[in-house]
Amino acid sequence: MVYTTLVSTEVLAAHLADPSWAVVDCRFKLADESWGEREYLARHVPGAQFAHLERDLSGTKTGRNGRHPLPDVAALGHVFGRLGIADGVQVVAYDQDTGMFASRLWALLRWLGHDAVAVLDGGLSRWVAEGRSTSSGLEHRTAREFKSVVRSEMMVSTQDIQSGMARADWRLLDARAPERYRGETEPLDRVPGHIPGALNHFFQRNLDDSGRFLPPEALRARFHDALGDISGDHVVCYCGSGVTACHNLLALEQAGVHGAKLYPGSWSEWSSDPERPIERS
Repeated sequence: MVYTTLVSTEVLAAHLADPSWAVVDCRFKLADESWGEREYLARHVPGAQFAHLERDLSGTKTGRNGRHPLPDVAALGHVFGRLGIADGVQVVAYDQDTGMFASRLWALLRWLGHDAVAVLDGGLSRWVAEGRSTSSGLEHRTAREFKSVVRSEMMVSTQDIQSGMARADWRLLDARAPERYRGETEPLDRVPGHIPGALNHFFQRNLDDSGRFLPPEALRARFHDALGDISGDHVVCYCGSGVTACHNLLALEQAGVHGAKLYPGSWSEWSSDPERPIERS
């Protein structure tokens, strides 16, 4: 069986010795960029390798392309190959708990044509709480040749957003906390607010009280509240920098709403140009 959205701790535990499965630790904290790597070295799922949000899963910042721009395709393919990912490999990504960073790896692998990738539901927090085994230190898999097949239709540019903002058959979905969406606070980017016309679906609404993803039918109901009957392939997800938007992309897929796209530059790119319009409400 190929897992393409979520995988449980039980399923992962049963495949730890399977050489066709690759586990990637994506833990990260914005306020301490070395935290995830330190935690990985201290304790991780056995066999897992580490992928750093800034070094491995983001490109070069220019000051105008957002805080976590898309990586160069060749460079990202090299990262995936170093992690032992190739055709026929099932990838499981995890982070500390909610999946907000693991979903970035999930989205990037799908962008480069690799569908056999799933996020560990509940992350390392659930794994440890269940008393499952962990390892320490640096681990390696045999490097593989990763062949990128870029799906350009999964990403949209600022120009795409500008040309499509007024179209009634498209929806922009903002994954940030409601107070950031409304423009009441902005701890990270140049100005507060949101892209005109965007709707808010805070990514944590995808989770239950234990930090696991809601069942598909519950996710569908919550997204329907924001999107109505808009087709999934006419939904564009964004956030502050293109990370938690991937959580909404994952949740949409889990809900059976397929084809949503990512605006990778997100609010950090949009708001970098003072001539672009913003809304606060």
